[in-house]
Amino acid sequence: MLDDDDMRALITEKLSRLPPPTAVDTRHGLRNAAVLLPLLDYVGGIRLLLTQRTQHLHHHPGQISLPGGIIEVSDASPIAAALRETEEEIGVPSDKVDVIGQLEPISTRTGFHIVPVVGFIAADVPLALDRFEVESVLEVPLEFLLNGGNYQRQSRLIDGAGDISYYALDYDGKIIWGATAKILVDFARQLGVVGIPD
Repeated sequence: MLDDDDMRALITEKLSRLPPPTAVDTRHGLRNAAVLLPLLDYVGGIRLLLTQRTQHLHHHPGQISLPGGIIEVSDASPIAAALRETEEEIGVPSDKVDVIGQLEPISTRTGFHIVPVVGFIAADVPLALDRFEVESVLEVPLEFLLNGGNYQRQSRLIDGAGDISYYALDYDGKIIWGATAKILVDFARQLGVVGIPD
């Protein structure tokens, strides 16, 4: 495993090679959204900060997710939307996020076209959770995310959609799945992780 500085340099270098993603999808009637992969820069190792959504939300209640949401007309870009939503949800100001790149957008069966944005945050930045949207936060070591053996392919029967196949990760009993897991698979693959099931 690389040390923290080398890992940060690797992530920055790999993401800088990616072509600029399509910001919005206007062809299929999808709602455009953006999320942040907030990487906490601890001395002892990089961790990804995830949120657990509250149970009463209409979209994806109770799920483990990345901070983010709908791209509003007032947002200058997907990056601006991801940073605004991150500040609203967990209280991290946009000037405390060092954005290093974006991943390819993904589309979801629930009607969203999501642009993932990757950025580093100092580990000592205080959080202020929006308790209406965020039940709690979860920090997952980057080392865990860069182990292809931690990714599983699962399926479940969903009303109106049939048998759906998806990626899932089990971190200390917390199941990360759906769009969040799909984004993490792409992130891991961009960093050269092998062994993730197709």
